[in-house]
Amino acid sequence: MTVPDWVQDAIFYQIFPDRFANGDRSNDPPNVQRWGSKPKAWNFMGGDLAGVIQKFDYLLDLGINALYFTPVFQSTSNHRYNATDYFKIDPKLGDLRVFQSLIHLAHDHKVKVILDGVFNHCGRGFFAFNDILENQQHSPYVKWFHILKFPVDAYSPGLASNYLGWWKNKSLPKFNTDNPEVRQYLLDVARYWIDQGADGWRLDVPNEIDDDSFWAEFRHVVKSANPEAYIIGEIWKADPRWVGEDHFDGLMNYPVREAILELLGNGSTFVPGFIAKMEALAQTYPLQNLQAMYVLLGSHDTARLFTELGENLAKTKLALLIQFAFPGAPAIYYGDEIGLQGDKDPGCRGAFPWDERHWNQDLFSWVKALVSVRKSNVTLRRGEIKFLLLDDVQDVLVFVRQDTQGKVLITGNPTDHEIQVSLPVSSLGWEDGSQVHSLLSRQEYLVTQGTIHLSLSPWNGDWLT
Repeated sequence: MTVPDWVQDAIFYQIFPDRFANGDRSNDPPNVQRWGSKPKAWNFMGGDLAGVIQKFDYLLDLGINALYFTPVFQSTSNHRYNATDYFKIDPKLGDLRVFQSLIHLAHDHKVKVILDGVFNHCGRGFFAFNDILENQQHSPYVKWFHILKFPVDAYSPGLASNYLGWWKNKSLPKFNTDNPEVRQYLLDVARYWIDQGADGWRLDVPNEIDDDSFWAEFRHVVKSANPEAYIIGEIWKADPRWVGEDHFDGLMNYPVREAILELLGNGSTFVPGFIAKMEALAQTYPLQNLQAMYVLLGSHDTARLFTELGENLAKTKLALLIQFAFPGAPAIYYGDEIGLQGDKDPGCRGAFPWDERHWNQDLFSWVKALVSVRKSNVTLRRGEIKFLLLDDVQDVLVFVRQDTQGKVLITGNPTDHEIQVSLPVSSLGWEDGSQVHSLLSRQEYLVTQGTIHLSLSPWNGDWLT
C-alpha cells in the first residue's frame, strides 16, 4: 500500500486525446473540424488513440516515460468529463482493442499510462440518470443521484435546480456515493481499467466526494489490483489531508506552478517570498508523498505556459528548469514543449501542430535536454531539497537537491538584468581547487576560497554538480 517506487523516476506527458494526433479517420465524427481549427467547447478535431500509437516515436524521442490521458470513456463532449459509459472507450477514440494495443506498446517501452477518473459526476446520457429522465420517481436509480424534486428536468435553460449537478451544471449530474450500489459501480470501474493494463488513476475533483471511507476503499481496490498503481488527486491547494494510506499517493501540485509563474511574472523582489512558499510546500507532505507529486506548469485547465509568460522564451526555459529540479514527477502538457499557445479552456486545448516549421525548436531542444539530464541523474529525481537564501544577493534563486549519490546546485536569475554572484559552496563539501561543472552546458567553475563565481544572464539558470 506504499507509494509506487517508479513515480520518482517518472516524467509525465499529458495528452488531451482529441487534439494530439488523428491516426484513424474512419472513426472521425461527420462534423469533424479541420486539424488546427480554433479550439471550441463543442468541436471535434479527430484525435484518437491510434494517433498516439502512430506518434509514439515522438514521445520516446522526447524522453518521457509516463502518460496521463484526460478521459477516454464514451461521452458526448470533446473533453469527455461527462461520461455516458465508463466501461467503454469512446468510439471516436477507438475501442478496447486499440486501447490494449496502446497499453502494450507503452509497456514494451517501459512507459506507464494513467487514466482520468471522473467519479463525482457523469453525463446526462449515463444509463442510470437517463432512466430517471424517462421514468422520473418510478426509476430504480433515483437514489443513485441527489434528486431534490420531481419532475427532473435536465435540458431546459438555466442551472440545475431539481437535482445536484457539479457547479449546478445540468449536464453533469452528481453521483450519490453514499449509495452502496453507486460505490460498487465506481469501484468496479476503477478495478476494471487497472485489470486492462492502466497503471493508475488521476482523480478529477476528488474533494467533491468529501468521504474518507470512499477514497480509502477506492485505494484498497486499486492497490489490490496492482500494488504499483499510482493514484493522484486534482487538489489545487496544499493540503496534506489528501495524501496517505486512506487517500492518494500524490496530488497535482498546482501551488508550485502558481509560485513559479508569480516569481517570473513579478520579478526579483519576490525571491525570498518564493523560497518561503516552496519551503512550505516541501514541508507540507511526508517525503514519499512529496516525491510522488505531479509537478506541472500547464494543463487542460490552465492557459498555456508560453502564453502565461508573455511568449518570453528565456522565462519559459527558466520555469521549466525550476520545475524539473523540484521533487516530484515533472509533467509536460502536450505541445508546451514546442511553444504551443492558448488562453484558458478552450484555448489551451488546441491541436498539436505536427508541421515542425511551427515548432519553437530552441524550446523543444531545451525540454529534451532537461528530460535527458533528469533521467540520467538520480539526485535530481530522488534527492532531498534545501533552499539557500543569500544575505547579500536576494535576487538570485539557489537550492540544492542532495542524496547519498551527490549534490546538484540549482541556480536561477529571475530578473531582466545580468547578475554577478559568488556562491558559497563549502557547506556542500566542494573543496578549494575542485571543479564544478554544468549539467546543461560545458561550463566549468573552479572552487576558490569556498565559493564559485557565476555570471547569470537575465532569466537564466543552471544545474551544477
